[in-house]
Amino acid sequence: MTIRESIEKMQAETLSPYATLDQNSKGRERTEEECDIRPVFQRDRDRILHSKSFRRLKNKTQVFLDPMGDHYRTRMSHTLEVSQNARTIGKALRMNEDLVEAIALGHDLGHTPFGHCGERVLDKLCSDGFVHSEQSVRIVEKLELDGKGLNLTWEVRDGIRNHQTSTMPATPEGQIVRLSDKIAYINSDIDDAIRAKIMAEEDIPKEIRKTLGMNVKSRLDRLVHDVIISSKDSPVIQMSKEISEAMLELRKWLFANVYTNPVAKGEEKKAGRMIEELYRYYESHSNEMPDFYISMIQDEGEKTDRVVCDYISGMTDAYACKKFNEIFIPTSWEEC
Repeated sequence: MTIRESIEKMQAETLSPYATLDQNSKGRERTEEECDIRPVFQRDRDRILHSKSFRRLKNKTQVFLDPMGDHYRTRMSHTLEVSQNARTIGKALRMNEDLVEAIALGHDLGHTPFGHCGERVLDKLCSDGFVHSEQSVRIVEKLELDGKGLNLTWEVRDGIRNHQTSTMPATPEGQIVRLSDKIAYINSDIDDAIRAKIMAEEDIPKEIRKTLGMNVKSRLDRLVHDVIISSKDSPVIQMSKEISEAMLELRKWLFANVYTNPVAKGEEKKAGRMIEELYRYYESHSNEMPDFYISMIQDEGEKTDRVVCDYISGMTDAYACKKFNEIFIPTSWEEC
């Protein structure tokens, strides 16, 4: 018996009856020889962790644009916080932690530079629209490894595709990540907003704070505990009605008071215009993109606007600024 097989045997004996076992995976699009040490979901986690798209997350905006300071969350730190929350819940419920972590680490790979601002611009311009969760799947299926993709299992791709509020993953591990994403960004966005001095803890409506907790730490603790308690011995991962409704109210409050605040979003119009100008330029000058993207259009018949979205959405904030300067700012004026 290989190490992998012994791990799979242990999973079958110890995990929840609702957990997704590696040995029961629906598999990969391309058949591969099994690893003698790592089960399939662990291999997926490792592939995502070592991918270029994962490394780029450290230089992509979460909510507050990076120049505001070193301690604001980036897309990378958000991803790691989602993973930590999800693994805590997954372990407590005896779910498959490797599957939980793989989905968590891959869920935001398709995010654009400058956060949701960039996503909205590309969604408006691209004929097929642009949704970061679908782009995350496109990255792992096609764009990574020079067009080979990461060849991840069906379960990981399903969890990545369906982590947003409007959809539901097929596995309980994916459902854990879906809730952990919301728990992470709500609490971290409050923390960052307090750091930016655009709100104080006491500004949050008192009834919400009484239900969810009086500070970031207590809210995080209560939300994680509630998911665990509400989902114990169940195939569905959920929150209690009281906590779910309070979190929804807090999210609405954040949209009204933080996500539209000029301090947090004051530079978004500039960033959005930059993304739009880059898109329009490369749409009419697609031959100036890297060879990989040119080949997708010329040799594989991909639509130009789709490939332009692939190229721009893969940029970090700094690289998007660099390309904008190269294209639109005369060299002698760059330091003016």
